[in-house]
Amino acid sequence: MKRSIITAIALASTAFAVSAGEIAPTEVSFSDGTVAESLTGVPGDRESGREIVGSKKLGNCVACHQVSDLSDVPFHGEIGPSLDGAGDRWTEEELRGIVANAKIMFEGTMMPSFYKTEGFIRPGNAYTGEAPDDTFGPILTAQQIEDVVAYLATLKE
Repeated sequence: MKRSIITAIALASTAFAVSAGEIAPTEVSFSDGTVAESLTGVPGDRESGREIVGSKKLGNCVACHQVSDLSDVPFHGEIGPSLDGAGDRWTEEELRGIVANAKIMFEGTMMPSFYKTEGFIRPGNAYTGEAPDDTFGPILTAQQIEDVVAYLATLKE
């Protein structure tokens, strides 16, 4: 029992330390569209990133981009550039900036800002037609951004 309580306290303090190190969407520092600093201080997980890129419920990157590594995911889009070779074309810092808010690097892009919570023109609260409330958050979490960056960095020509 005593060991369980100590373990629970240790886990809670570790979780707090990780969340305390997370950079909020409004605090991200962009330099020419790049984001040099990790949003979490925790390395991204390539496998989780792969799932996010291919998931219709998460990043849904394949709605606009083709990714040969995701041949198991149907219906890849052709609106955005192929992500094959993304790890060769862009640095980790550039990838983080593009995924967080591509509009800073590529003015006029149709790509959504995955880590943004303000500065929108008439955002709604999901599909309700109502104005957003205080629960309006980014599309992806900071760790999900890091996971996607870790995956994209592995896509080499």
